Amino acid sequence: MTEPSPAGPLDGVVVVDLSRALAGPHAAMMLGDMGARVIKVESPTGDESRSWGPPFVGPEDSPVSTYFLCANRNKESIQLDLKSPSDHEALEALVQRADVLIENFRPGVMDRLGLSTGRLHELNPGLVVLSITGFGHDGPDADRPGFDQIAQGEAGLMSLTGAAAGAATKVGVPIADLLAGIHGAFGVASALVDRQHSGRGTVVRTSLLAGLVGVHAYQGTRFTVAGQVPEPSGNHHPSIAPYGAFRTADELLQIAVGNDSQWLALARVVGVDAQDARYVSNALRVAHRTELQDELEAALSREPAATWLARLRSAGVPAGRVRTLDQVYAWDQVASQGLLVEVEHPVLGRVDLPGPPLRLEDADGRSTARAAHQPPPMLGEHTQALREWLDGDVAG
Repeated sequence: MTEPSPAGPLDGVVVVDLSRALAGPHAAMMLGDMGARVIKVESPTGDESRSWGPPFVGPEDSPVSTYFLCANRNKESIQLDLKSPSDHEALEALVQRADVLIENFRPGVMDRLGLSTGRLHELNPGLVVLSITGFGHDGPDADRPGFDQIAQGEAGLMSLTGAAAGAATKVGVPIADLLAGIHGAFGVASALVDRQHSGRGTVVRTSLLAGLVGVHAYQGTRFTVAGQVPEPSGNHHPSIAPYGAFRTADELLQIAVGNDSQWLALARVVGVDAQDARYVSNALRVAHRTELQDELEAALSREPAATWLARLRSAGVPAGRVRTLDQVYAWDQVASQGLLVEVEHPVLGRVDLPGPPLRLEDADGRSTARAAHQPPPMLGEHTQALREWLDGDVAG
């Protein structure tokens, strides 16, 4: 007898996704990747990210935004006009059947829609609500709209990123949105476990600001404990050396020396004097980073990166390439980790999407993660089927 394909650990959990753009949709997609049924509620004009481009792909009369595709796999789409009494009633019916509701409106909007926390829990006492805002649901800046570009600057991330002091640079992906979504999904999973004990729903709150401050890591304690205000250090670590990107004969090579044994191995491979008084400890190597970088690049520039990668790997020194995205998605290691998934899109046909970053296995090494993934939906694609489900005409 063939065993049924795994549906994921959140199979049976119903998520109503009222969010738009990226932070909330990313959280909802993570839950969908784990098997939850995610119902994306869209206005008559749809999620804003459906219009974000170029690039658009597909036929001219039905273009699809690649931005939208990045955050909406494993979802159904229903169109509802929340200003319409009947559509508002349909949303309340969804809430009654849901386990989770996700929203990323500015504070107060849900209240004005007649969907305050009190009303949501009146409809469904066990509902877990994830609320994602730009700067927090309270405090002096609570009313500010949340956009990744603004949050990266306000939360200090741009001040840490760039080639040199004064050259503040944003991260190349909307990292504030993504981190808020990741933290939000973690909060939802935690609240679902808590509900098993309490029987009651929880409001999970996070923000773009919180997501970024929450990952300041050693740069945060560098200020809060040591009193130093960090500045950009380009492609080199401010507290570890050598740890960064170095020029070779043909391309950049990343080297990460985390301890003295790795330093000794690197020095032997490259031909640098490991016992030079300037380099015998990490603190000294950091203090003399510029001289060390010059010496290493003088040696590394004699041969191509591929040659050095092979030697460093053999010596146990962490090293790697700087890949472009076409190289990343062509890399067999990426494929081996399930980081590409193929879906059948109703307009585009078969397409590859960046896949879930988690793998779940049982004690025998068998996958317990979702076995198949669904494409991001077309606007309102599932409206009729979902209305029938709400009316009780079909099984849910």
